[in-house]
Amino acid sequence: MALKFGFVGSFGSASELVSMAREAEDHGWDGYFTWDGISLPGMEGYDPWGILAAAAVQTERLTLGALVFALPRRRPWELARQALTVDHLSGGRLVLPAGVGVLDDAGFSAVPGQLTSLRERAELLDDVLAFLERSWSGEAFSFDGKHISTGEMTISPQPVHGRIPVWPVGVFPSEKSMSRAVRWDGVTVQLRGDRGLDPLTPEDVREVATWVGDHRDPAAGPFELVVQRDFATDLDAAAQDARALEAAGATWWLEAGWDPSTITAESQLARIRQGPPRP
Repeated sequence: MALKFGFVGSFGSASELVSMAREAEDHGWDGYFTWDGISLPGMEGYDPWGILAAAAVQTERLTLGALVFALPRRRPWELARQALTVDHLSGGRLVLPAGVGVLDDAGFSAVPGQLTSLRERAELLDDVLAFLERSWSGEAFSFDGKHISTGEMTISPQPVHGRIPVWPVGVFPSEKSMSRAVRWDGVTVQLRGDRGLDPLTPEDVREVATWVGDHRDPAAGPFELVVQRDFATDLDAAAQDARALEAAGATWWLEAGWDPSTITAESQLARIRQGPPRP
């Protein structure tokens, strides 16, 4: 499968973040992603659904999402409506990279009553994802999860393609985290422990792809293996990296920069206009 390239807009005004999506489409990228946070040092926290809704109506072919949606912070019945809205505005181009969220975000740590342990947030993530899947039927349902329960409701219409692809974060080689991911449509890979912020090597990707092949039902349909990369400074070297990652089994390259001391709206726009480092 040919490697696809997505750009993650992380810094800039709301209008600048939306304009990055238009530029990404014009310059050959396959996807545009924003980010999901409320109160993080050095970052302006625009609502990702507002950014993605505006991007949806100003683009025609880009896959749209966020790196990553912090689902345990969200009420799933409201999330279902937000996701359906962007899904329909985009003609079915939304995907849901999903994780437990970070405690650096005061949207968790500063709010009394929030579940903050990793175990509880993982349980909440599973509840929210299970709720979303039930909601996509378009039929009446009630829900009884570990932390979330509801009476009967109907959420309609259904997603454009019947469901919205979900790409949970998989912390490799964590059995529990990876087992969650292979139940869905893709994995947004992160390495465990001290290597958590390291970029995946082709050898890492090959190990992940092998694990997925051993643990996912082949009849379950296509599966995306998503890796993150910092901004490329040498596009020839990046293209070689992309070629090796593609050969190892990666299907998406998401290019992002997270350092507010070095990344600006202008630097992101300049990188977008260089285009993706295709093999």
